[in-house]
Amino acid sequence: MSELRIRVLGQVEAEIDGVRLALSKPRHREILALLVVGRGRAVSTTRLIDDLWEDAPAGALGSVRTFIGELRRILEPSRPARTPPTVLVTRGAGYALEQCSVDLWRVEAGSETALDAWRGTAFEEFATRPWAAGERARNSDLRAGLIEKRAATALAQGRSLDVITLLDAFVDEHPWREEAWRLLALALYRVGRQADALALLRHARTTFTDGVGLDPSDRLDELEVRILRRDTALDADSTLMHTAAQLSPRSQLESATALVPVIALSGSVGAATTERLATIATAEQLGDPELTARVIVGYDVPGTWTRSDDPELSAAIVDAADRTLHVLPSSTSKRVRARLLSTIAMESRGVGSRLAEAEEAEHIARRLGDPSLLCLALSARYLQSFEKVGSANRRIEIADEIVELAVDTELSTFEIAGRIYRMQTLCALDEVPAASAEARRIDELALCFDRPLASVFSAWFRFTFEDGPEPADGREMPGFRTGLTALAHLTSAIRNGKPLPNGDFGPYEPWARPTALDDIPEPPRDVMAEVCWCLVGYAALAAGAENSMRRAYEALLPAAEERAAGSGCIDLGPIAPLLEKLAAASLVRGY
Repeated sequence: MSELRIRVLGQVEAEIDGVRLALSKPRHREILALLVVGRGRAVSTTRLIDDLWEDAPAGALGSVRTFIGELRRILEPSRPARTPPTVLVTRGAGYALEQCSVDLWRVEAGSETALDAWRGTAFEEFATRPWAAGERARNSDLRAGLIEKRAATALAQGRSLDVITLLDAFVDEHPWREEAWRLLALALYRVGRQADALALLRHARTTFTDGVGLDPSDRLDELEVRILRRDTALDADSTLMHTAAQLSPRSQLESATALVPVIALSGSVGAATTERLATIATAEQLGDPELTARVIVGYDVPGTWTRSDDPELSAAIVDAADRTLHVLPSSTSKRVRARLLSTIAMESRGVGSRLAEAEEAEHIARRLGDPSLLCLALSARYLQSFEKVGSANRRIEIADEIVELAVDTELSTFEIAGRIYRMQTLCALDEVPAASAEARRIDELALCFDRPLASVFSAWFRFTFEDGPEPADGREMPGFRTGLTALAHLTSAIRNGKPLPNGDFGPYEPWARPTALDDIPEPPRDVMAEVCWCLVGYAALAAGAENSMRRAYEALLPAAEERAAGSGCIDLGPIAPLLEKLAAASLVRGY
């Protein structure tokens, strides 16, 4: 079967079976690039217009549709007339790419030949376009990490000259990448250039402190001392190959660890989580708890949905963090301990109570006066604050502190997370106009810092509370992949007194479509708990199920002053009217 291959790591090109397609118009190439940046998610026509024109003309929408039609004919030249496209497809109010191979996507998925995919700089034709700035920076970082991994492999294989060729100019182009300096200095030492290796390390220290404004880690100082002493463990002769072999996986692990959060924040959550678990497993095999801890806590992306899409993967990460925490030496940094505790709390969201770990991490962060660490710990505490329904007043305090800290210290990732928390909690507090203001700010930050997943939350808020368009896709966002769309339609029908629709409710099936009310399980303790209990209450009233009425009433009573909308995506309105109906039923009349 013929495969469409798209390349953006250099000139934007497309080919089928080795035959290049005629992308002669710059607009065709730019739209294709924008769809690639969408990474399989729908890109709305509004976004396309905003990115294609600084000041969109009156006929911009028609022009986009014309370009899309032309591009479809180019990408599928053999598609029969009047048959639906299979590559550039319409999805909701936008367009997405399917059934094609994209060099950038393969690189982000961890292809073994990833480094060879670059034929130039990413999206080089559109270097001056605002939408490309963040993508080009992120892909430059991705490529740099892959170069370091290749250098580490070459060093472990005794090919020091190859490392020198690979990294000599690289360190000047990427002066902030400490691992590259270290690898190059070690390669110089191994080919007998001790003086050059020492001079390089001194130059690295000066570059970091004077040029980049950062302090290098102790690893460069340690290497300098070992080179001065001519430490035989640095040699690569046959008697010490075990030591050399150990160097490569460590270097590769640390490079991979640095890349994982970059991939996740770009929108490729699936690739990031797979890579993350693999690096943790490899680190544990090396038997170094401190290295394993650094790998586990290297993923400092705050969670924004209170239920994991992959409980087994999350459980594996929690188990690894627990094991590591119990074998760490007493000399380990308090920061590492706090970040491990935060990881345990975050990854246990919705499935286990690990509030104590979040609170201990918060205590350490406050004692150290570290705002980034405190934001991480507070995010973990937020995700663990759903143990009881009706706790929105407590959660808004946590969200407020995260936003204030992040704004004061310019921590954009945590500001976005904190504002998502605020938007969700304000919905639960029935303060929808204030939540709308947060949604606007989330979109501004998402555009400024190129965080596409953040806008998934604001799009769902507008769909639910402001009659906005139905979000087209949330496949890369935990909690949005299955069930949410059907649940949104169901809750809208309940609010408006319309016939109840069917659909794939995914993880919400037990509460959206209960088959045996007396056996219905308690919902997970997350942002959807109040919604699920309300569904139980409405179903129990309709069926006259007295035990289930009582359960729903008792569960929802602490949230009597709230709105069943704590997700910011799903809304069943104020909880008080449902409680009144349940209280009027015969067996709860005395409550």
